[in-house]
Amino acid sequence: MGIKKYTAYTPSRRNMTCSDFSEITCTTPEKSLLVSLKKTAGRNNQGKITVRHIGGGSRRQYRIIDFKRKKDDIPAVVKTIEYDPNRTANIALICYADGEKSYILAPNGLTVGTHVMNGPNAEVRVGNCLPLQNIPIGTLVHNIELYPGKGGQLVRSAGNSAQLMAKEGKYATLRLPSGEMRMVPIVCRATIGQLGNIDHELVKIGKAGRKRHMGIRPTVRGSVMNPNDHPHGGGEGKCGIGRPGPCTPWGKPALGLKTRNKKKASSKLIIRRRDGKALSK
Repeated sequence: MGIKKYTAYTPSRRNMTCSDFSEITCTTPEKSLLVSLKKTAGRNNQGKITVRHIGGGSRRQYRIIDFKRKKDDIPAVVKTIEYDPNRTANIALICYADGEKSYILAPNGLTVGTHVMNGPNAEVRVGNCLPLQNIPIGTLVHNIELYPGKGGQLVRSAGNSAQLMAKEGKYATLRLPSGEMRMVPIVCRATIGQLGNIDHELVKIGKAGRKRHMGIRPTVRGSVMNPNDHPHGGGEGKCGIGRPGPCTPWGKPALGLKTRNKKKASSKLIIRRRDGKALSK
């Protein structure tokens, strides 16, 4: 998929690019796999803002994605490749031999008419879903389970892939896109291939209004606020934050502070963090 540029008939258009959607084969989603989304504007069930800078945006419907891929040994054929407004990766509509339809994440190279299959007996081919114990070392995978049967949780965004580095005992070692080396139970499933829409990271938003269409509201620096609004606020003219380090609006340290719980049980499964350091036990 390539990048489309626009004629600069306004200043914002000059720097705006978007995907050319050359991989997309259908613009009408499958109605049986759609669910309505309710806007929250970042508020919880008490009406309090728990996620800032969210609100507005275009209406969209959620596509039900099959992250579990549990329908084993039944061949399916790819019917369409579609755009999903809820994620960066494209999705593929597949139809199983028994007539059931479902959406899956579309890997790079998956085309209409391709046959895919799930389960231990499936071939090691792009789009097929297998347990890690049945996948050869060195294979690129995505949509990886952390817990058997829960469904894929890792490596689900556009252009990403993890590499299977080793298999030993009950665990397989994966190198994630961040560079982190992590062990995952060998019975967990993963899908073969690299996710499509690879050029997504090259897209330039170009103008503020496009962010508003995505449901993202403006972010204001703490240093231009008043002291009662942010710890960085106050002072005469343009001045520093007046603290040893940057803080959140609630006075907690920000930008670089490690927030992972040191007693977290899964820490023993992380061999190397993304910064290249081993996780302290």
